[in-house]
Amino acid sequence: MKNQKNLAESVSKNLNDIFIEGLKDMYWVENTLVKALPKMFENARDTRLKTAIKDHLAQTKEHVIRLEQVFEQLGEKAEAQKCFAMEGILKEGDEILKDTEEGAVRDAAIIAASQKVEHYEITSYGTLCAYAKTLNERAALDLLLRTLGEEKKSDCLLSSIADTNLNSQAMTDLLPSKNIKAV
Repeated sequence: MKNQKNLAESVSKNLNDIFIEGLKDMYWVENTLVKALPKMFENARDTRLKTAIKDHLAQTKEHVIRLEQVFEQLGEKAEAQKCFAMEGILKEGDEILKDTEEGAVRDAAIIAASQKVEHYEITSYGTLCAYAKTLNERAALDLLLRTLGEEKKSDCLLSSIADTNLNSQAMTDLLPSKNIKAV
């Protein structure tokens, strides 16, 4: 019985460490996005997309604050740890901006890049929520669930913007001589 208790404590400690590392990654991600989103805003042309990016920037600033609250609740210092996965996704987004002309094609590419960001965030926050639940960190779980819900809504909004003729417009921008209709 004693060995089981020590093992449980060890597993909990290790899970807590992974949880804290994940929070540090997301703190880096959110702070980095606060800097990256204005560039996407400047390069977007579709007014719905620009509005979505502007609104998400405000949300992202809130996500930073929420993560700081989670760190505080856990008695940890709010500290960023570079997230190499997100760094790669953001570099790919920068390449998209360089490789596309202004207009619907670039807007469609911005949506694709933004959704890659959202999907990474959804996965990461989902995992952090599972850890918080397992570790019985209810206050942290509540904050993380709010952020997770906002990330999911942002992803759905981006899909909606793309599906409301933006992708079709991008295709006709590429092939102006053909009469192509969206399916």
